[in-house]
Amino acid sequence: MDMAKRSMQTQMAGMQVTGQNIANVNTPGYSRQRAVITESLPTNTTLGQIGSGTQVNRIEQIVSDLLNGQIQSNGSSLGFQQGRQSALQSMQDALGEILTNGANGTNSSGLSSQLSDLFSAFQAVATSPNSTSARQALIGAAQTVATSFNQINGKFSDLKTALNTSLGNDVKSANDLLTSIADLNKEIYDAEVSGGTANNLRDQREQALENLSKLVGFTASKDSSGYVNVSIGGQALVTGRQLNDTLKTYDAGGGQMLVQTATGGVNVTLTGGSMQGTIDARDNDLATMQTKLDSLASNLISAVNTVHGSGFSPGGTTGTNFFSGTSAGTITVNSALANNPSLIQTSGSATASGDNSVALQLAQLGSAAQAGLGSQTFGDYFGAAVTSLGTALSDANTRVENEKAVSNLLTNQRGAVSGVNLDEEMSNLITFQRSYTASAELLKTIDEMIQTTLGMKR
Repeated sequence: MDMAKRSMQTQMAGMQVTGQNIANVNTPGYSRQRAVITESLPTNTTLGQIGSGTQVNRIEQIVSDLLNGQIQSNGSSLGFQQGRQSALQSMQDALGEILTNGANGTNSSGLSSQLSDLFSAFQAVATSPNSTSARQALIGAAQTVATSFNQINGKFSDLKTALNTSLGNDVKSANDLLTSIADLNKEIYDAEVSGGTANNLRDQREQALENLSKLVGFTASKDSSGYVNVSIGGQALVTGRQLNDTLKTYDAGGGQMLVQTATGGVNVTLTGGSMQGTIDARDNDLATMQTKLDSLASNLISAVNTVHGSGFSPGGTTGTNFFSGTSAGTITVNSALANNPSLIQTSGSATASGDNSVALQLAQLGSAAQAGLGSQTFGDYFGAAVTSLGTALSDANTRVENEKAVSNLLTNQRGAVSGVNLDEEMSNLITFQRSYTASAELLKTIDEMIQTTLGMKR
């Protein structure tokens, strides 16, 4: 009777585990469980050992530490590429240029077409140097160019601030996950120290590790107590149940926010994750584009002012700059010219009426190689910068798709190992049900035998 009872309890435990698997078939991060059934200790008799039935030895998870580690590593790579991709897309949006098939083409309202319009306006003034409307159109074209420089520069500055904010948010999320991992280490140890298995808590810890990998690359190791220890940039942040330190951002100078340990103040070199992707895009791609934009603006200011300053207005004035400022953020059209276009200096002589030699030189700047821009024209230099950004964005898009493909592959491989297969679980359910029924029949048969024996004594 004891054997039959134990068997019924074993089959019931198996059904409970199977039911747990079925209930969590769509639960993200759930690893299927299995009741490990073994023989009970046999009874020694003069005839030899007689079996005492069966028992559930433990409830185990079906997991692959190798696949889990690969998924965490891929999560860091994917997070890095997605962080960089998002920043590059924002940069392209800030430029207002649309790259087509990798060419230096842009849309009709971008800075490159506005630069072309500016030199066309200089040509129009050269054609009609005394035309008031041509001079007013030139001022309008120049103001449009200056405004675009200012706006793009402002958007780049806003983007840098947004990237710093994003980095700070990621650091906060990483700290929350590190705290959760330390807490789960404690809960898992306390639950398993007496011999149990905290499978659901282990699933939660694995999910926390995978979420952390998307934010930052880390090194994880398991010790003999089942704790997962986590190090970031060589700094041991989680050891056992202890949260040794957290992360924080700090200003490395000029608004360049980087990461260090919150208590120890040790600068952390990040590897992977969206945090490093954000930093890389900010300090490389965005900084490079900002430098190129400033270089374009300063060279435009210098070239136009040099030629314009040598000319004369119809009234004989000379030496006036056409542009004010020194960079993309400060470039403006000289307010005196904007208020009085007749002061634009288009003549090479103070006395020659209708002379357009300076206006022609200004118009020809549009097609002239500029030493300060690597012997490229203004349009070619900006077009190359836009192309470089477009190429970087295209590369980031490709890498994101590749990493997603790897992620899907690894997830499917883990699903084949750790995922719940409803057909398999239904088969197990039927097996446990029939075993339970058979055990109950054994108990019933023993009861009938006992009743028969008792009846013989009456």
